[in-house]
Amino acid sequence: MNTISLKTLLLVFAVVFLTNGITAQNNQIRNYTLADGLPQSQVYDIVQDEIGYLWVGSQGGGLSSFDGIQFKVWNEKNGLLSNYIQALQFIDNRLFIGTREGLSIKDKNAFENFKTPQINTFLETYNGIILGTNKGFYVYTKAKGVSLVKVPGISSGTSINDIIYDGNWYWVATNKGLWRCDSILQENSKILKVAEGNFKSLLQHNKKLYAASFYRGIYVYKDSLVPEVFPVAKRINKLSLISANELWIATDIGGIKVMHPDHMDEVRTINTSNGLSVNHIRTCFKDKQDNIWIASSGGGLYRYFQNNFRHYNTNNGLKGNRVYAVTHANQSVWASNSERGLVRIDSLGVHNVQGDSITYDVKIKTLTKDNFGNVIAGSDGKGLFVINEVIKDSVVTDSVINFQNLKTIQVKKTSIEQITIVDGLPSDWIKKVVYHNGVLWVATYSNGIAKLTYGKAGYTVAKVFQYKDGLTDALINDMNIGPNGKLWFVTKSGTIGYFLNEKIKNLKQKLPVNVGIGTIIFDGNNVFLGTPGKGIWWSSIKEELVFKKLTGKKTLYSENIYQLLFDKEGYLWVGSERGVDKVTLNDDFEMVDVGHYGRNEGFLGIETCLNAITKDFNDRLWFGGIYGLTSYQGVKVKEKLLKPIVHFENIEVAYKAIDSIAINKWALNHTLKLKEDQNHLAFTFRTVDLKHPEAIYYRYKLNDDVWSPWTSENKVTFANLDYGDYTFSVQSRNSVWDKSDPKTFQFHITTPLHKRAWFKQSIYIVLVVIGFLIIWLFFRRLKQRNKEEKERLELENHLLSLEHKALQLQMNPHFIFNVLNGIKAMGTDNHERMNETINKFARLLRDTLNNSRTQHITLDQEIKTLKSYIEIEQIMTKKSFTYAIHTNITIDPEEILIPPMLIQPFVENAIKHGILANKKDGELVITFSNDAEFLYCEITDNGIGIHLSKEQKRNTNHQSMALTVTRERIESLSGKNTLTIEDIGKINSTKTGTKVSFSIPLLTEF
Repeated sequence: MNTISLKTLLLVFAVVFLTNGITAQNNQIRNYTLADGLPQSQVYDIVQDEIGYLWVGSQGGGLSSFDGIQFKVWNEKNGLLSNYIQALQFIDNRLFIGTREGLSIKDKNAFENFKTPQINTFLETYNGIILGTNKGFYVYTKAKGVSLVKVPGISSGTSINDIIYDGNWYWVATNKGLWRCDSILQENSKILKVAEGNFKSLLQHNKKLYAASFYRGIYVYKDSLVPEVFPVAKRINKLSLISANELWIATDIGGIKVMHPDHMDEVRTINTSNGLSVNHIRTCFKDKQDNIWIASSGGGLYRYFQNNFRHYNTNNGLKGNRVYAVTHANQSVWASNSERGLVRIDSLGVHNVQGDSITYDVKIKTLTKDNFGNVIAGSDGKGLFVINEVIKDSVVTDSVINFQNLKTIQVKKTSIEQITIVDGLPSDWIKKVVYHNGVLWVATYSNGIAKLTYGKAGYTVAKVFQYKDGLTDALINDMNIGPNGKLWFVTKSGTIGYFLNEKIKNLKQKLPVNVGIGTIIFDGNNVFLGTPGKGIWWSSIKEELVFKKLTGKKTLYSENIYQLLFDKEGYLWVGSERGVDKVTLNDDFEMVDVGHYGRNEGFLGIETCLNAITKDFNDRLWFGGIYGLTSYQGVKVKEKLLKPIVHFENIEVAYKAIDSIAINKWALNHTLKLKEDQNHLAFTFRTVDLKHPEAIYYRYKLNDDVWSPWTSENKVTFANLDYGDYTFSVQSRNSVWDKSDPKTFQFHITTPLHKRAWFKQSIYIVLVVIGFLIIWLFFRRLKQRNKEEKERLELENHLLSLEHKALQLQMNPHFIFNVLNGIKAMGTDNHERMNETINKFARLLRDTLNNSRTQHITLDQEIKTLKSYIEIEQIMTKKSFTYAIHTNITIDPEEILIPPMLIQPFVENAIKHGILANKKDGELVITFSNDAEFLYCEITDNGIGIHLSKEQKRNTNHQSMALTVTRERIESLSGKNTLTIEDIGKINSTKTGTKVSFSIPLLTEF
């Protein structure tokens, strides 16, 4: 046997103590304190409601509910009788709260309060709810409220700590002894004092009664009133049967004793030496998912559960909680934490690295190992550190301190060599170090990649690769060794490249999204890239790189990817700011399952750190985070998974909560009737999962609509709903995507009065009657108006006819006077010409007299009359001129009707004042044309023009009455501005003459 020194012996104790501290982490105790929202660190009781909420009563902080994520608090300001709570119990879906000042009953969001002495316990019976107080018994009924109960033999000053009914007898634990009676609420009850002492808690199991004495241990009663006493603990507060094989005993000074209830053998102890911060425990409670909750006085609330994680922080050996880098070497795991150097973790616990004062104030961001027993650390601003351990001597230790049987272990001495820019590094700011086949690759933050080789003098810089060497992006984020030994790298701007025979190959194939690449790993011939905010991308490297985003049936809990690692079973582990995800991939690289681990699942590090992930020699996974270092051992832990149940928490109608009904029970067989203006509804629903609270998602629909997308939001609002029947449905799913049964709520919005059938029919009838009345009045008035309009039009037509006839009478004498004067002038020198003229004039006069008897003549008659008139003018004038009449019309002239003598005045004016006043031979052209609505007439001469003609008339004071009358006739037919008279000389300076144009409405005989 080796001889050991005092120093060595102290080391033995330190190692054993540290090992026990690490083992404590296997208990997986999660502490909730004031920092998590718990209102007070002294927790006295815990219960769970039907929805799954955990309710916590505290001493001074009031009441709080917990959904796995946050605490909601009720206190005296909300109506609670007292903030000092001793006992909690759900009865008939109402929470009974025993306080220092009496009873509070929470029903929905309201409290009903009753003043009594301090309440310690409740017992529900057919005749009411028995209240055990510091001063005897009280009873509560809905009809009478709270009243005092006197039990013979038990004085009113006795503190009732617990009550239980075993089917035959009531057992009462008091500060003055243990009692048994056949009734509490009857005056003639039979009562017997079973044992002396201060009894705190009672429990029944397997036909045995367990009574906890505060000072003497556990009394077990089976077939007689003579107990079997087990002095297993002192100062006992509460007994809790967690399972058929575990009786949990909460004590004031010793934490929790876990005993086997049948033979009372100790299973384990849970106290400050293995996870608790205090030893004063009030009670223990197991929820529906088999989580065990521990209420402590001073340490807050604890959750005790089993999983495969072990956590390290400053409480059990780390020098700082933020772990930047981790690697495994020499049967140990190495980690850098905060700026306080390195630690090494092995089977004996957490150790400081000897001689690492050189790295104490240095931030080490990357770690790796080589084949020469070295651990290489890359730092921010201090270059590389090469750490080597050598055996110095041995000490004696054992897993159990037994001074008769000590074992020898080896202690190592550490040497540290620093490599900086002075030694050839391109920069002292190191981002990543990778070792492969005797070569150490060092990526700096922005100054390129260095290649170091190992020799007798240690590591030396062999070559540096920068922009001039083919590196297109020096902002390296990660490096890794791929198939065939190639060194691959990725950059902050999204560049991917690798080294081949010391030549850099920068790949043009980037991700289809504009994002940097944070990490790169390989699995066989496939490469996986983690990005900040855009998830994971993968591609085969056998062919040309084509990256696809990793998607599938399940989704990651965060798209910010900090860490990637494949374990030995082929699962992909993904570290993010929300913890880690365990991803199952199929052969098509689709995510078919994603298991998430956060604080509630035992991963206490929460936000992971880049480069801080590794798999050690035992295939354990190690994750560095901002709150410590976490290891994972892939051992199956049986987890109780319950089918999720979704409940309605609240329903608001027109912004007011429905407090008059028990929503979840009432909704099964009822329909809520709402008024027409109560068409704004909001539904709040919840599935409580205390193990995986952040994994709960919901979907909903209204009536037969399609389900909404899955969302973590648990409230939906519908505004301005139409009248009618509605069914709102909601469904939830848990972490493994098990779905709850849909929960429905039916409601009916009353049809508005103006939309009801009888009201519509009445309105329709009234509208029809009013419509007929309006139509009758309308047609009557229209008939009257038509009659009046007809009379008015007939009068206007008569007046217009008279006006036309008057205009004809105004024109005809003028025409006759002009012709007679011409015949008179010819009588003295040309009798033949005069006779010819008289004959033609007689025919013209006859036609004119015939035409003047009617309002309209045919265009053919008008043309014949015009020809007669023009020929008379040719005979009577000394100057010769020619004429032509063109009919460019689509209708026979005999079918077109026009007013008589409408064109003759313009023809006369063209001859007398245009052609005869000009020295050259005269030309007269008359043209008729038409369209669907109008008849157009154009009279053109080559006389002196209208402008010069007007000047001569002004000099002779002669005005043409016929032209004025004719203009009025045309305007009466077609409106103003219908007649235009243009001087041809102004349009074309080479010509003279006048052009008269007008249109009248086209009138036909058919």
